[in-house]
Amino acid sequence: MPDYKHLLIAVDFSASTDQVLKRGISLANTSNASISLIHVVEFAQVDLSNELVMPQQLELDRELVELAEKKLAALAEKHDLGSSQRFVSQGSTKREILNTAKEEGIDLIVIGCHGRHGIQLLLGSTANAVLHGAPCDVLAVRVSD
Repeated sequence: MPDYKHLLIAVDFSASTDQVLKRGISLANTSNASISLIHVVEFAQVDLSNELVMPQQLELDRELVELAEKKLAALAEKHDLGSSQRFVSQGSTKREILNTAKEEGIDLIVIGCHGRHGIQLLLGSTANAVLHGAPCDVLAVRVSD
């Protein structure tokens, strides 16, 4: 098994977040690796039929990012990860995770995977998209719904 030096753990604040974090922390402890956490806030749906972005919509995006930053800080504290880097990005989840992995020299991305079937499998998932675009290894942690 490779010695990992820097793990990026992607969290979505769902019920499975603790499971994904525990797996990543365990692996980091085994490898004596540093941990970074990332959460991506998807863009709020904006009605562009009038081609104007209203100030309320921009304010909502800013509030969502601020809330995510607070939640990520609380999660880091809960899991005793006070020294970890934390990233809150806004945009496409796949793209932001991959960009952060490249920029930060990550050698393992840890992400939850729900194991979809049927039409959901055909439509793809964030874990699958990250797996196929990652510049490093990816650990997809099977989580229960």
